[in-house]
Amino acid sequence: MLNSKKKLEAEISAAFIKFQRNLIGRGPQEAKTYIINDMLIIRFKGVLTVEEKHLVNDNSGKKLVKQMRTLLREMYSEDYEKIVEHHIGCKVLSSHSDISTKTGERIEVFIMDKDLEKYLETNQ
Repeated sequence: MLNSKKKLEAEISAAFIKFQRNLIGRGPQEAKTYIINDMLIIRFKGVLTVEEKHLVNDNSGKKLVKQMRTLLREMYSEDYEKIVEHHIGCKVLSSHSDISTKTGERIEVFIMDKDLEKYLETNQ
């Protein structure tokens, strides 16, 4: 299971990088996916564009970047959940996201309808 879990985590990371490159014109510098019980967590590093890096040096700019990224995430939340469901084969019950304007990282958390680790063990 360990190899299939690591392979699946890498496939999901790659799918999200590709989606974001198509959506924003550039993807994160790094993405790492973690499957933990009924959660799928993706940590993206280096997500801010050059323009956003300039904006976050100002308080109103930080708010603007967060608002814009939140709006984009809401607009494409169904697409994000479809990516996860396609790769995992389980239903997403809820998803959550946040971006740090301080570190340039973004976190995506997906709550699934099954314990993914057990599901992977039985569906190898």
